[in-house]
Amino acid sequence: MLKTPPAAPAATGPFGHAVGVSDEEFRAAMSRLAGGVVLVTAQEPPLDPDDPGAPEGENAGMTATAFLSVSLDPPLVLVSLRTGSRMDDLIDEQPLWAVSVLSESQRHIAGRFAMKGRLSDRLLFEDLPHTRGEATGAPLVDGALATLECRTEQRVAAGDHTLVIGRVLHARVPSTEGGPLLYFKGRYRHLD
Repeated sequence: MLKTPPAAPAATGPFGHAVGVSDEEFRAAMSRLAGGVVLVTAQEPPLDPDDPGAPEGENAGMTATAFLSVSLDPPLVLVSLRTGSRMDDLIDEQPLWAVSVLSESQRHIAGRFAMKGRLSDRLLFEDLPHTRGEATGAPLVDGALATLECRTEQRVAAGDHTLVIGRVLHARVPSTEGGPLLYFKGRYRHLD
């Protein structure tokens, strides 16, 4: 009986990519995958938890397009965060966070929280209508198509990102108006 030799691992280039796959080619290929746009939010813990007079922690938020449902039982979702980003560090420090599924009329919110060199989160939330989640204390955007409050169940290192799997503690569908905000070919889009 002939044995098939094991497949040789793909040769990799200097940045760990398979030979023949450049950053640009990978980005171009993945830009053809439409994704929903969400705002991931959390509240920093108080600066001094033992002092009731200490200021509360600041709200934090970031736009994400790599968000998906993982499991119905238990209810789990996954978001991909750049390793070492403020949101990655915050969710590593405290496990409660939330997601607001943005509607097509909330493109400005997605852009605001995705800007490079953006203003402080405090200023970004200052004029953003939102409520505070009961289970997480995280901001939930008013007018979002859906909101989910989550607790981190697992963190998985994946290249230059961290995959955060969260158990959904509360899910609400506060708005049925409008369609979803999508991200496709490097731009925000809506369904026609």
